[in-house]
Amino acid sequence: MTTYDIRHRTRFDYGAQVKFARCNLRLKPIDWPGQTLESYGLSAEPTGRLSAARAEAGLANVTRLVVDRPVRTLTIESVARVTVDRLVPVPAADDPTLAEIAALARTSRDLSAAGPAAYLYPSPLIPLDRDIAAWCAPDLDPDRGSLEAGIALALRIQREFQFDATATLVDTPPAQAFRQRRGVCQDFAQIMIAGLRGAGLPAAYASGYIRTIPPPGQARLVGADATHAWVLLWCGPTRGWVGLDPTNGIWMASDHIVMAVGRDYAEIAPVDGVVLGSGAQAMDVSVDVAPVEG
Repeated sequence: MTTYDIRHRTRFDYGAQVKFARCNLRLKPIDWPGQTLESYGLSAEPTGRLSAARAEAGLANVTRLVVDRPVRTLTIESVARVTVDRLVPVPAADDPTLAEIAALARTSRDLSAAGPAAYLYPSPLIPLDRDIAAWCAPDLDPDRGSLEAGIALALRIQREFQFDATATLVDTPPAQAFRQRRGVCQDFAQIMIAGLRGAGLPAAYASGYIRTIPPPGQARLVGADATHAWVLLWCGPTRGWVGLDPTNGIWMASDHIVMAVGRDYAEIAPVDGVVLGSGAQAMDVSVDVAPVEG
């Protein structure tokens, strides 16, 4: 069990004065198996109106921020303390096969935001792709155990794709990142989800944080962490949603904190919205994930 203090700061600098801004903030970690939200705080500078909003899609805690006076900068900061008590999954001989998982998901009557049927189909940012599905297929034999197959695919993506923060943008399609064999965590998660859905399996996009450990002898750099993305594969009613991290080739366990879950990034972006004004804008994001000592 590990308790983390998380500070997430987003600053917008506008090229000209903005008369009005309305933002949807998905910065409060959701309730999810294996983690408990101990405390949470949210602030904005300049001060605006904060109110709870309904999540239109996915699993997220949404806060609406409205700033209705002229501003040149906007800073949003959230502070959370989360305790994570989540074991590393272990594949078992009696795990449902992928064929069984696909059949169970197709006949599921769970219409909630966590129901598997909602994650079987293409979504706006993750369309089905024949090339990705064919590349993933060797790891996704229908008779293979669901957990064994899931971690095998995550490990292959980790081995064969190169992390390159300059290779893609937030709106780069999965097909482009797949052809390049390089990208960031969002790209690797989207490629894996496209492959799983192409095999008829329910796969969700998870957004959150991962504990980072500095190299030996080096201190942690405050603010140098970042939001992270990985994959959830529904493995039947007993196992439920199991997390797989293709960027690192590992399971979701005690180092991962789930902030939101959706069909793709568009449903659960940490911050989105509209502004009324002209000129360019620059955004700077600083994240710090620190285990609480003692």
